[in-house]
Amino acid sequence: MATESIPFTKTGFDRLQAELSRLKSDERPRVIQEIAEARSHGDLKENAEYHAAREKQGFIEGRIADLEDKLSRGQVIDSSDGDQTQVRFAAFVTCCDQETGEEKTYQIVGDIEADIRELRISLSSPLARALIGKRVDDLVEVHAPKGAVEYTITSIRY
Repeated sequence: MATESIPFTKTGFDRLQAELSRLKSDERPRVIQEIAEARSHGDLKENAEYHAAREKQGFIEGRIADLEDKLSRGQVIDSSDGDQTQVRFAAFVTCCDQETGEEKTYQIVGDIEADIRELRISLSSPLARALIGKRVDDLVEVHAPKGAVEYTITSIRY
């Protein structure tokens, strides 16, 4: 496994810690109980409940190992320090599409926290890379698959 650190916002780090805690304290014991109950039904070769519970256990144990690895390499970036007028990691950036006039607010987060449905974009995404270091009223050009898109930054907050 790689030993490089993984950037997190405080919220993202806490969210993964909560998931790990839930998996260990709720899901793991529940699936162990399901396996024990399925075993009591007899022949394991033809016991679909047993095989399903074992598969679920494998998934849970894999997710636990993955989360433990990521959290052990996690580095929480404190966004309260530094220039609050410039786009940096963990910033909430409101952008206005120059062509459509549509405004959206994105948060710049680490790769693991990214979720476009919740408008959390990865630090390594083309949009985030274009926004980093910019200020309010700056014009930003992003090269996307559909072509170049221009945005104006209307606000930055942390």
